[in-house]
Amino acid sequence: MSPPRILDRVRGPADVKSLAPAELPQLAREIRDDIIAVTARNGGHVGPNLGVVELTIALHRVFTTPEDQFVFDVAHQGYGHKLLTGRGGEFFKKLRQTDGASGFLYRRESPHDAFGAGHAGTALSAALGMATARDLRGSGEHVVAICGDAAFTCGVTMEALNNVVSSTKRLIVILNDNEWSIAKNVGAIAKYLNRLSTNPTYNKLHADLEKFFLGLPHGHEMNQVYNKWKRETKDFFMNSSLFEKFGLRYIGPVDGHDLDALTKHLEFAKHADTPVLLHVLTKKGKGLEAALAHPEKFHGASPFDPATGESVKSAPGTPPNYQDVFGAALTRFAKQNPKVLGITGAMPSGTGLTQLSKEAPGQFFDVGIAEEHAVLFAAGLATKGFRPVCAIYSTFLQRAYDMVIHDVCLQNLPVTFCMDRAGLSPNDGPTHHGLFDLSYLRCVPNAVVMQPKDEDELTDMLHTSLQHPAPTFIRYPRGAGVGAKIKAQPATVPIGHAEALREGSNIMIWALGPMVQEALKVAARIAAEEGLSVGVVNARFVKPLDKTLLLSQAACIPLLVTMEDNAIAGGFGSAVLETLQEADCQTAVERIGWPDKFVEHGTSVERLRANYGLSTDDIVRRIKERYKRLGTAAVEAEA
Repeated sequence: MSPPRILDRVRGPADVKSLAPAELPQLAREIRDDIIAVTARNGGHVGPNLGVVELTIALHRVFTTPEDQFVFDVAHQGYGHKLLTGRGGEFFKKLRQTDGASGFLYRRESPHDAFGAGHAGTALSAALGMATARDLRGSGEHVVAICGDAAFTCGVTMEALNNVVSSTKRLIVILNDNEWSIAKNVGAIAKYLNRLSTNPTYNKLHADLEKFFLGLPHGHEMNQVYNKWKRETKDFFMNSSLFEKFGLRYIGPVDGHDLDALTKHLEFAKHADTPVLLHVLTKKGKGLEAALAHPEKFHGASPFDPATGESVKSAPGTPPNYQDVFGAALTRFAKQNPKVLGITGAMPSGTGLTQLSKEAPGQFFDVGIAEEHAVLFAAGLATKGFRPVCAIYSTFLQRAYDMVIHDVCLQNLPVTFCMDRAGLSPNDGPTHHGLFDLSYLRCVPNAVVMQPKDEDELTDMLHTSLQHPAPTFIRYPRGAGVGAKIKAQPATVPIGHAEALREGSNIMIWALGPMVQEALKVAARIAAEEGLSVGVVNARFVKPLDKTLLLSQAACIPLLVTMEDNAIAGGFGSAVLETLQEADCQTAVERIGWPDKFVEHGTSVERLRANYGLSTDDIVRRIKERYKRLGTAAVEAEA
């Protein structure tokens, strides 16, 4: 029999504190084993979580949640935190599945999750707000922000850094550095100075000196000179005191897999009377050789073989993913036109731009996790005659909304936005569902907003956008296409023209993107079951809408149905209603889309659609009932 697992005895942070130091390495191994086993089956953020196991254990040894608060940036490295706060067992085994643990931190899931997230760069501002609130209330809890190195490429993090010392005297910031370039700025001298700066005798000496200076006439000014001398002396040896210039006491680097060193330095930070930044060096993917060798692949991985690291292969004949279709098309167009450029915010593989980076590297730009800059950068390029294409997830483009309006659309610049993950990103949940872009783009002047029904139409739309002299937005879903063959030569799609796919005289369904295939199934079923004539239109454009075709159909068809993979509020269906209202047309409209709620994570798109009344059966039922109500109302009106 194998010995009982230490992790099985852990029901909460108090159990972590009660463990003997000698038991902690085994606990770390067991946490890694569970993370690898579950993500191999369900997919998830493998590398980030494997890299912070010891750091997470040390945090729970030194601090006490939920009284003390941990704020994880992005919150995609919280699996170990979940396992140490009572969320193991079957709940963790269903990670990223319906009724299982979220892949991110989620306030509704546990009181130990002080702040939810799914986008980068949010932790420092949130933690600073929480620490300031603590100071205002006069309570004594600790607030710890755990930030990955890439978080400091986000403008919002730097804004928060600029405000730390003016807002609080007590804040702990962990810089989880898994080999970012900041490591080049530190080394043996930094480690030596760190040992000195955490030495109790050293700190008592400086505390005594500060007290001495403050007791003298003009002591405050003398103490400021002394503190400046301390900073500048450190600068003489290393260029790592950027954080000290912002007023945070820099400590590090510390081996992020040395539990004793982590505990010692966290205890020091816990008792510091000034904001502290603890620089921790970790190995992303530690414990899984494949993740160490391929950190980008295992940042967020699909299911894989834990023995080999190989991804679970798709079934034979599965169509390529939309992101890869886009990447191949953009690469082809870029090779034909040197003014076509691809821009990503630290997501080359996730957006399909890896091919462009390899085959036309001079036309590829990765700006880091900086969506606002990406959009402004594209706007600048566009003023000089280039055709920039920003490949950004729908949910991440929300972060650059002001730039979309103020810098691109207001100036009517020809920037193309290709928005992957439009619609559901089922396993990732509400921070990653792209359910709002139709609503937030429809109101922006000069924007052209479209969505293809298949891979070939995506290629055509990208080709069209690169010829159009104005901002264009192309949205498409996560995952595989429908298997449409891509033409050798792309066609130009007439701006604002829909495509009639099936004629109908009783009901006409206007659908967008993946809902087009669903609409064709729905139309066929209603026609067969009710003997009605049901047509389908591939709307293609939300803005400009094909008003001519819409109004001509509304004049003779009793019921129009809209189907969209977007929030119902302000989306495609709303555009149809507004068009009919402006034309004084009273034709009935049944809008089908996502309700005014944040949709949780789930096992699949189909499972989540069923939960919200959007399965094929539900849609068929709704349309049939609405049509019957129209007939009843007509009979009553005649009577």
